[in-house]
Amino acid sequence: MAGRVPSLLVLLLVFPSSCLAFRSPLSVFKRFKETTRPFSNECLGTTRPVIPIDSSDFALDIRMPGVIPKQSDTYFCMSMRLPVDEEAFVIDFKPRASMDTVHHMLLFGCNMPSSTGSYWFCDEGTCTDKANILYAWARNAPPTRLPKGVGFRVGGETGSKYFVLQVHYGDISAFRDNHKDCSGVSLHLTRLPQPLIAGMYLMMSVDTVIPAGEKVVNSDISCHYKNYPMHVFAYRVHTHHLGKVVSGYRVRNGQWTLIGRQSPQLPQAFYPVEHPVDVSFGDLLAARCVFTGEGRTEATHIGGTSSDEMCNLYIMYYMEAKHAVSFMTCTQNVAPDTFRTIPPEANIPIPVKSDMVMMHEHHKETEYKDKIPLLQQPKREEEEVLDQGDFYSLLSKLLGEREDVVHVHKYNPTEKAESESDLVAEIANVVQKKDLGRSDAREGAEHERGNAILVRDRIHKFHRLVSTLRPPESRVSSLQQPLPGEGTWEPEHTGDFHMEEALDWPGVYLLPGQVSGVALDPKNNLVIFHRGDHVWDGNSFDSKFVYQQIGLGPIEEDTILVIDPNNAAVLQSSGKNLFYLPHGLSIDKDGNYWVTDVALHQVFKLDPNNKEGPILILGRSMQPGSDQNHFCQPTDVAVDPGTGAIYVSDGYCNSRIVQFSPSGEFITQWGEESSGSSPLPGQFTVPHSLALVPHLGQLCVADRENARIQCFKTDTKEFVREIKHSSFGRNVFAISYIPGLLFAVNGKPHFGDQEPVQGFVMNFSSGEIIDIFKPVRKHFDMPHDIVASEDGTVYIGDAHTNTVWKFTLTEKVEHRSVKKAGIEVQEIKGKGSGGLNLGNFFASRKGYSRKGFDRLSTEGSDQEKEEDDGSESEEEYSAPLPAPAPSSS
Repeated sequence: MAGRVPSLLVLLLVFPSSCLAFRSPLSVFKRFKETTRPFSNECLGTTRPVIPIDSSDFALDIRMPGVIPKQSDTYFCMSMRLPVDEEAFVIDFKPRASMDTVHHMLLFGCNMPSSTGSYWFCDEGTCTDKANILYAWARNAPPTRLPKGVGFRVGGETGSKYFVLQVHYGDISAFRDNHKDCSGVSLHLTRLPQPLIAGMYLMMSVDTVIPAGEKVVNSDISCHYKNYPMHVFAYRVHTHHLGKVVSGYRVRNGQWTLIGRQSPQLPQAFYPVEHPVDVSFGDLLAARCVFTGEGRTEATHIGGTSSDEMCNLYIMYYMEAKHAVSFMTCTQNVAPDTFRTIPPEANIPIPVKSDMVMMHEHHKETEYKDKIPLLQQPKREEEEVLDQGDFYSLLSKLLGEREDVVHVHKYNPTEKAESESDLVAEIANVVQKKDLGRSDAREGAEHERGNAILVRDRIHKFHRLVSTLRPPESRVSSLQQPLPGEGTWEPEHTGDFHMEEALDWPGVYLLPGQVSGVALDPKNNLVIFHRGDHVWDGNSFDSKFVYQQIGLGPIEEDTILVIDPNNAAVLQSSGKNLFYLPHGLSIDKDGNYWVTDVALHQVFKLDPNNKEGPILILGRSMQPGSDQNHFCQPTDVAVDPGTGAIYVSDGYCNSRIVQFSPSGEFITQWGEESSGSSPLPGQFTVPHSLALVPHLGQLCVADRENARIQCFKTDTKEFVREIKHSSFGRNVFAISYIPGLLFAVNGKPHFGDQEPVQGFVMNFSSGEIIDIFKPVRKHFDMPHDIVASEDGTVYIGDAHTNTVWKFTLTEKVEHRSVKKAGIEVQEIKGKGSGGLNLGNFFASRKGYSRKGFDRLSTEGSDQEKEEDDGSESEEEYSAPLPAPAPSSS
């Protein structure tokens, strides 16, 4: 059937480029303001659609102009013209939507929208010419970061002139109060040419037939790639209800490399690739969609209505600007025999939990949920805070005269977050009242009081969740003078900071053993301490902390790896046949390695250039103890660069910090085991990680099981301060200091806990969290150690996933990287400057209709009526089972 594709199907448009005069964003704003449509006064943040940022950059706010959908599964479209004539580049997207009201959003680029009205039903079409997807947002989808130096070209002679926003309102129960919706997306554009241009490669089946009742039907697509190299960084799958899994691969010399594999029943947004994939001339691109015809009484064909099916794989890529092609397609299967060797994973459906499905009949489920008592619904925190209309109903009931503020909190949560303190204070005032105006009904008053407490707690959770999902707003912290004897002033960091995973760093795929320690040597090379084929589990120690697996012998492979920070090449390795259970690693100013082994209960000083063995050993081999000559599972070491003093955190079964002289002589110790639920300063439950602050004469300790950081004076051992945040959860595993900043990682939440495992950046002077971050590739499970360099590069090693991530620190992130603008925000990016209108395409094919395609362009209908199949799967980010007392890491 592939041969039947008409030759008139031309998908790639090439336009001559031109260089136009530069204009200030201020003039752009003045010109655009004259033609801007008025927005509803209920739509905050939309009165200035074009916002100048600096001499070259500006922001564009694309919002629905205050709409009220009257029917569930309504699709509204609106358009906005690019306010510049010259070429520009989209470098960031910021979604402005709540999953309470919006099912999903799509942003298209084209040269002429289907309507010039303020908004219209998308059934009328999206664009009159070719429309291509630039951006997609859907509830629960993970973020996809735009690589640095990559931009989506718009305007000029080759790019789109209009943006068309399509919003799908799946469930309109949220509009029972008749509020007007202004959902949309904010774009950050720059006139500065980007060295890399992003585009989209669409793989699409046009001839698949799914026989009725057939259990498994495969739809295969393949094309030879015949262009300049492209670098894949995200993908998106799309089918209708019968699709079970879609997989895409690059095939080179018979080797299959996965681009992406996903269930099309999950939120259909762009997902980051597990690792970057380059595609070169001559490679084969192959995709398979797996369908089932069970439950159908007639054969199902490719088409645009809910009863039809689609098999689409969107591949997001970037290319060098001078060779960039913004849109490419593949609609054939040129190498059917190749699929005989497709990896077996491509044939295995991905089970999906019902609460993760893209619910096309979402309103029916909501109506059912409304019948269930609020306190009987087990929910994740996001749902508990955000999916509850009752929450806002309570607010309106309690604060009737403040209903405008209630509305802002519900529908524009991040634009009025500053009103939190006033709102919470007002609710607290209500809580304190003995009578809510109903003195004749004491029972009713108690009910209202309970409601008020519930609302207050959820307001706090609501805004705590905001802070965990987006970098805080720009702020300047006051700098206090140090107390006498406290040393010099601490460097102060102002403005926004944001950690981003270095997606081009291949070190995430090194896969050594359990990564217990990471450090940087004087050359700024990364050094990894890992456990090889040994693991720490419940059989490793007896009740007296004596190692029980001596019979395994020491680890026979090199446990210390020196890694190139740029390309992750292994530069040097050492440490074989020395260790049983590696734990902590630090490197002194002279480049010596200091490591701990919890099985040996010892601390070692190693010269990386000396193969003769350790040059200093502290503790007694395999002998746990608590005197001056013994340790009990020591965790970390810090060496003062000025005095050479050695500090050891000891450890899992001792609760102390021990100081030694540079030659290894015992000096002193301090600390004791925590007592009760409110530990005092100087009490520890697993002092797990150390960080020296030399210019202030302080040593900071990650007090792991007390979920706090304690800092002490190195000369007097006096307690200086405690840093503790609710977002740490139950653990603080590791810390690292660079001038002005303290970095930390917490632990995996226990069953029922809400705080996720993540990394933190703190202003050291104030202890304030200024950023929270996670990796894009893979996920944290037990981030065990962290190290930061003074240029803001951070490495984190995970003892459960055997992975090391590299992150980079960016200042004033709002001008370059996506900020999560709402509680439910997930950022997805992408653009191509050509597109395929499926209405035109299928109208030209025998036996197919254009019905349903004009509205969605390269999308299928999301209005298909689904039935919950009750499938279950492990949820990757679900909370673990209740954890026992700390034993292994």
